[in-house]
Amino acid sequence: MKILARWALLAAALLLVAWLYPGVRVASFGSALLAAFVIGLLNTLVRPLLVLLTLPVTLLTLGLFLFVINALMFWAAAEVLTGFAVTGFTAALIGSLLYSACSVVIDAAVERLFSPSGA
Repeated sequence: MKILARWALLAAALLLVAWLYPGVRVASFGSALLAAFVIGLLNTLVRPLLVLLTLPVTLLTLGLFLFVINALMFWAAAEVLTGFAVTGFTAALIGSLLYSACSVVIDAAVERLFSPSGA
C-alpha cells in the first residue's frame, strides 16, 4: 500500500512540475503514472552505473555533476514516453530539481503516514 501511495503522489508531483514549469509537459495522470514508474526504474537500474562511471567528474565538481545525471534520467524518461515531454536539457535540469524536491517531501510524508507507531 505504501508503494502505491508513493507512486500516485510522485505522479501528482510530476503533474505539479509540469504545471509550474512550462518546459515539462505531461498529457494526463495516466501518463504521469507511467512517467513516474519509468523515472523510478531508470533511477534504480541506470543511475548507479552512471554515478560509478562518472565518479571522477563527480568528485572534481564536488558532487554537482549528480544534478546532470538526474537531469539525464528525467530527459531519458521523456524520450521513451509519448505523454511526457521535456523541451531540452535545461528544462530537464529544472524539472528534475523540482521533481526531486517534491520527492523528498513525499518520502517524508509517506514514511510518517505509514510508520508503525503513527507518530
